[in-house]
Amino acid sequence: MKGTALSALFAAATLLASPVFAADDLCALNMQKIDDAMATAGATSEGLDKALNEDVDKAKAAQKAGDTKECIAISTKVLQRLDKTDKGSGTAGGSGS
Repeated sequence: MKGTALSALFAAATLLASPVFAADDLCALNMQKIDDAMATAGATSEGLDKALNEDVDKAKAAQKAGDTKECIAISTKVLQRLDKTDKGSGTAGGSGS
């Protein structure tokens, strides 16, 4: 009986810990995607580069501090901006067609 209770306790602890590991992985995954995207990015405006680099620095600081929520929030925003820039829609107002 004790073995079953211990197994159930271990299973519950594993399930509770899983979201933390998933968040760490998402933060690290986002940071890797940013590194890859910035290494292969085409020319962007100097202002955009500066803003992106500042946000990347903030995300790295949050990651180092263990603040995975902040790291994910910032890195997701950076990835979205990089995606918009890559697609040529980094400016407001649409295509003008």
